[in-house]
Amino acid sequence: MRVLIAITSLCSVLTLPANLIAGTIKGTIQASRPASDESSPGGAYQSRRYKFLEQIDYDSLGDFVVSIDEVEHPATEASGRPKASVVQRDGSFFPHITPIVAGSEIEWPNRDDIYHNVFSMSDVKPFDLGMYKSSDDAKSLVFEKTGKIDVFCAIHSQMHCVVLVLPNPWFSKSDRKGRFEIPDVPPGKYRLKAWHERLPSKFIDIEVPAEGEIEIDIEMGFADLPKI
Repeated sequence: MRVLIAITSLCSVLTLPANLIAGTIKGTIQASRPASDESSPGGAYQSRRYKFLEQIDYDSLGDFVVSIDEVEHPATEASGRPKASVVQRDGSFFPHITPIVAGSEIEWPNRDDIYHNVFSMSDVKPFDLGMYKSSDDAKSLVFEKTGKIDVFCAIHSQMHCVVLVLPNPWFSKSDRKGRFEIPDVPPGKYRLKAWHERLPSKFIDIEVPAEGEIEIDIEMGFADLPKI
């Protein structure tokens, strides 16, 4: 079963069935270029005023996250919390986007020989891990609440990453070719959410079979935003 999705759905999600039978959601995801793009050769971007203005390459956008929305998962005990890592290296955070399930812990090692700082002013999780370098122990932090958390370094202006805290473990970050796969999903009707930090989220109603796969191709863009 293969469905091309180009619309937004707003249907609510049913409660997860309590059984061991599970299916897989897989497919591809990509961004569509805005209709008013005027970056073709010979246009205004070739003038001295705009020549060095950096443009978004929508064809090469990555780090999409596809997840089952609004379905909460039981809290995990501290001893069984999933653990992720965001490394400070060469003056950047790696990876740039880190999706995790609520209750997960993230370690923030510094691999540079200079000081870095890790902080966020997000309402979801405000924190400041202080300044430390590679010779210091890595700092760790547990993220209990769902939401988007922008993380920065107080010393270096270009250092920025995003922690996306999700309500359940049924999510996938796209690979370099835009492919995603969410395995072990209990059968049922759900609302699927496609997310990217520079695009409006897209919501899709799906039904996961008791066995096998459902394949979905998703295109994200600005067409669904209200025109003002």
